[in-house]
This record gives sequence, C-alpha cells and structure tokens, in this order.
Amino acid sequence: MSSWVVASGSAQACQLDDCGGTAARDSAIDAWYSSANVGSVVGASGAGTVDYVWRLMRPCALVEEGGGVCNALDFENCPAEPGQVVRYLTVQQRPIVRPDGTAVVPVPPGALPGDPIGGWTTDRTACIDITALNPPPTPEEVFTYFERLPLPQLTTEHAPPGDGLSGLPVVFWTDSPATQTFTVDIRGFTVVIVAEAEQFTWRTGDRTTPTLTTTEPGSAYPDHAAEHLYRSGTYTASLTVTWGATFTVDGSAPADVPGTTTTDGPPVTFDVVEAAAVLTNPYD
Repeated sequence: MSSWVVASGSAQACQLDDCGGTAARDSAIDAWYSSANVGSVVGASGAGTVDYVWRLMRPCALVEEGGGVCNALDFENCPAEPGQVVRYLTVQQRPIVRPDGTAVVPVPPGALPGDPIGGWTTDRTACIDITALNPPPTPEEVFTYFERLPLPQLTTEHAPPGDGLSGLPVVFWTDSPATQTFTVDIRGFTVVIVAEAEQFTWRTGDRTTPTLTTTEPGSAYPDHAAEHLYRSGTYTASLTVTWGATFTVDGSAPADVPGTTTTDGPPVTFDVVEAAAVLTNPYD
C-alpha cells in the first residue's frame, strides 16, 4: 500500500514514521512531509496545520485497508499540465496532541505532545496536485533504474570463423544491436531511457595483450573493430560493453543519464594453429 503523508512538523512526523525524507520505490513513493507543504497540498490553514496530521491515499488503497475490493469508482483520470503531477486521492486527517497537551478530541492518558490520537477521518476525495510531494525524477534517480535495465549481452564475432592461423590476425566485431530503448514508470512518471553502447572492450584471452578497446562495434572483415595476432594455442575471447544513456520524462527534452553501466557478452573459444608449408610439384 502506498500513500503520501503530510505532517505539521518534523517532530510530529518522527512520532508517526521513520524520519529521513522520501523513499522512492518502483512506481510508488512513501514519505512524510513538513508543515511547509500542508497548506499548498491539502488546503489546510490556521489551526488545521497544528491540530492534525494529514495523509493522501489512493481510494483503492483505502478500500483494501477496510477489507474491500477495488472497482472502477476508485479510479479517475485527472487532467494535468506538462510538469504537473495530479492524482485522484483521498485527503484524510488525524488529530494530534498540541504542545500544551490538549487536542480537538479528548486526550487519552499518557499521550504526549505530537502523538497522534483517534482514527483517520476523510476530508474529501478529489484530483490533488502533488507536484510538490512527487517531483519529477532526477537524473541520479533515473540512473538507479538504468543500472537495473536488462541490457543485452553483445556477442563476439571473429574471423577466421574456425581455426586461426599463427601470424595471421584474428579480427573481432559484433553485429548485435548497440542501441536499446526502454520505457519505465518511476513514481507515476513515464521515463524513456535510450541506452547506447559507448565503448567495446574485447578480451582476447591472450596474456600478452589482454584487452583491445574501441568505440565502434565494427562489422565483418575488412571493417572489423579490432584485431590481434596469436601464437598457436586455444583461446577464449569475450566482449564487455560500456553503456551510456539519455532519458526523457513525460516527453520532455532528452537529458544525459549521469553514469554508465556494463554488460559482459558470452565467450567464444577458438584454436590458433601453425601454418604448415607443403611442397608441391609446379609441373603437376
């Protein structure tokens, strides 16, 4: 169950939940907020900001909290301008003990200032602008999603396709897609991440030259990305790709994702053999 909760002061917020700001999760956010947001978000003013704590919840969550089952009446689409976050939510309030020990309801024995008392009561259900509580994802937040994307493991192609020959370079390239597009939901925002391979590190399997680095995937000979001369033996090569990305939020202008991530492709094993001289009869 996910909810947005607004408290009238940081001390009171700590009485109700762990302090520490917002905690973003996939497609949801749980948070406590200070009095600076109470008036603008739920329309409380005056005594309302000190007599109650407030929470915003999805109507469906309230139905489930009461043991019911959600239905179509628990959802409503809310119009919003670009960059604005408007959700169909239920505004609820709960009395708290005032600093002087009083409250809008009888105070039970042992209750201290800032303690919540009584139950939640509903003020209204409506389209609520929660932009201040749920700002658009930051580049750093998008990066945490980028790191978890199922980016492809690019395969290593090499030539000659069978055994290589000592003294003849083995060439490498990859023909796997080097650009991938993903659409993810981050706290209700549609974020499109376009990942692009920026660097290709070919692991030759040869201790003399362990890696070869390029910025292009290459293609089949003669437009390959890298090449390496091997002595005779058996070798296992693979490709590590470094990915960068850009992203948009609800159709915004693209921005850079601050950081890169890597994927390791499947290894390929091949033999390199010595070329043997063969005498032939020039008259045959």
